[in-house]
Amino acid sequence: MSTFQAPKGTYDLIPPESAKYLAVREAIAAPLRNSGYGYIETPGFENVELFARGVGESTDIVTKEMYAFETKGGDQLALRPEGTASVLRAALEANLHKLGNLPVKLWYSGSYYRYERPQKGRYRHFSQVGAEAIGAEDPALDAELIILADQAYRSLGLRNFRILLNSLGDKECRPVYREALQNFLRGLDLDEETLRRADINPLRVLDDKRPDVQKQLTDAPLLRDYLCDACKAYHEEVRELITAAGVGFEDDPKLVRGLDYYTRTTFEFVHDGLGSQSAVGGGGRYDGLSEMIGGPALPSVGWALGVDRTVLALEAEGVELQLPASTSVFAVPLGEEARRVLFAKVTELRKLGIAADFSYGAKGLKGAMKNANRSGARYTIVAGERDLAEGVVQLKDMESGEQSAVAVNEIVAELESRLG
Repeated sequence: MSTFQAPKGTYDLIPPESAKYLAVREAIAAPLRNSGYGYIETPGFENVELFARGVGESTDIVTKEMYAFETKGGDQLALRPEGTASVLRAALEANLHKLGNLPVKLWYSGSYYRYERPQKGRYRHFSQVGAEAIGAEDPALDAELIILADQAYRSLGLRNFRILLNSLGDKECRPVYREALQNFLRGLDLDEETLRRADINPLRVLDDKRPDVQKQLTDAPLLRDYLCDACKAYHEEVRELITAAGVGFEDDPKLVRGLDYYTRTTFEFVHDGLGSQSAVGGGGRYDGLSEMIGGPALPSVGWALGVDRTVLALEAEGVELQLPASTSVFAVPLGEEARRVLFAKVTELRKLGIAADFSYGAKGLKGAMKNANRSGARYTIVAGERDLAEGVVQLKDMESGEQSAVAVNEIVAELESRLG
């Protein structure tokens, strides 16, 4: 037993459970790769100001949850709490927006960090797959991303999730709503910190999960009643495109996202089988973020889907993923000559793309066959001195228990034929 343990609020992914997470990441990424999104990877830490400006200084993420630190050289850095600001920073730094092919479509996968109270579905270290379409203002782009996320979830077999949709307006109409909301909030019985938040960004108060606050927000003014004609038309086109694609959604006029940079389209994917941590993903349009972090005007839209919560959602629905076998063939050599011959055959099988493993450590037949069983292999190859003298190996079907002798020089072709 090690004297060290994983830090509080984190987890280790170990086989065989880790295979689920890999399958979920692959399923989410697959429709993105088929839709023109290229892979991007950014550092696990960034300048703390990137998140303070982009995510918002009034957000819980920045004020309470961000892991910030000073380096030996005096740099103020933070472990990334989300992916959008980092991806946009990298795209701007590499001048991807100047290559003449907008939108720049990017997807990413990685770990993120927030100092939160650990509970099921909420960790201090968590995994997301995200997508960003940078540099175009088009309702079809918003609809595309929502449809691709729906496609990814359904490809996994997930069914009991809901898509919540809203519009947060833009710089033309949101200030009017902001003032109306602030006037409403000032008349409520709220603590000083919440009132301070209302002065900085009143929409964040709508996202407050405390029951005593939510109870007072019942009659809060709704942003949809303040949308300008342009935002109304934009939002209606997003709704029509999603509907035409056969993707169901629910209009949620109270939906706001926990980050300051969102404008217009905002959406969330929720699963009712997860209790209080029901959100499995979300995103929206963030037309002003590029300028917030020092770049040019680049209207953009994106989302991030939680790998951890998607796995929990699959478990809540009882969905068993069809995972490929980690090992299809297991070789058991008995003697030094057999070790040399079978190791060569295992190498040949691997070159053909067949998952093959080998009994290491000079185990006896009984111990080696136990390892073969544990590996989950469909076939086991066994060979001893007598077999090799006759020019054969023993091929055992681990499902039926049938065993037959196959010529050494034909075993690879035989297994390739059987495994298709």
